[in-house]
Amino acid sequence: MAQAGVASRRASEEIIAAGRVTLNGQVVVEQGTKADPEKDEICVDGKPLVRAQKLRYFLLNKPMGYVTTVSDPEGRATVMELMRDCAERVYPVGRLDYSSEGLLLMTNDGALAQMLMKAGSHVPKTYQVKVSGKPDERAIAKLRAGVFIELEDGRRVKTSPAEIRLLADRENPWYEVVLIEGRNRQIRRMFQSVGFLVEKIKRVQLGPLKLDVPPGEFRSLTVREVAQLKGLADSGKARSGLRRDARDGECEPDD
Repeated sequence: MAQAGVASRRASEEIIAAGRVTLNGQVVVEQGTKADPEKDEICVDGKPLVRAQKLRYFLLNKPMGYVTTVSDPEGRATVMELMRDCAERVYPVGRLDYSSEGLLLMTNDGALAQMLMKAGSHVPKTYQVKVSGKPDERAIAKLRAGVFIELEDGRRVKTSPAEIRLLADRENPWYEVVLIEGRNRQIRRMFQSVGFLVEKIKRVQLGPLKLDVPPGEFRSLTVREVAQLKGLADSGKARSGLRRDARDGECEPDD
């Protein structure tokens, strides 16, 4: 009962002692009576006990050609279709746009998702980015320092400093880009601000999480990874409170 959020452990004992709890139709008269919430019907004051939701956390490798939404009015495939084998209903945290790919966090932990969305500017995200044409060092220096980009609502904002390093020196080079914020289509807007178009984006890391499954596949997070992610979200929330007056509002997580 305490795990289901009915009352504290001590208050739950008092509710049982008052004869207000039934187990499979029989009044519970003994404290500590064993029951399986998955199989048994437990009622308080005649109302079935709502089972506590099992929190699940998954790392999904989103392929290109999927939208990061629960449903799509245009009928496009969504990331929910990739989670069909998951017993629990989980939802994407943040977004990767239709033509982007890579690491996406899926969970039913609404509290963590909310913290990560609000603290999105404090959780480092690493991307591999293919650019059409070769930016010179001056352009890359501008991106590292922060550039002004125009958002969908018409606002112009300056991006936070980013880490950028060359991965493959080609006619259309690949860069590693590490952001500590994640505005909508930010990477594409950043490179466009210095005169270059982005051809491909693949997110390979989110905080402590590293992309290690094939496209279209997912895996459960480890206990350690969940704890690290929550720690980052908590610290980001604290920093966000300190810096709120210095920033222009919440970010839209991810590119």
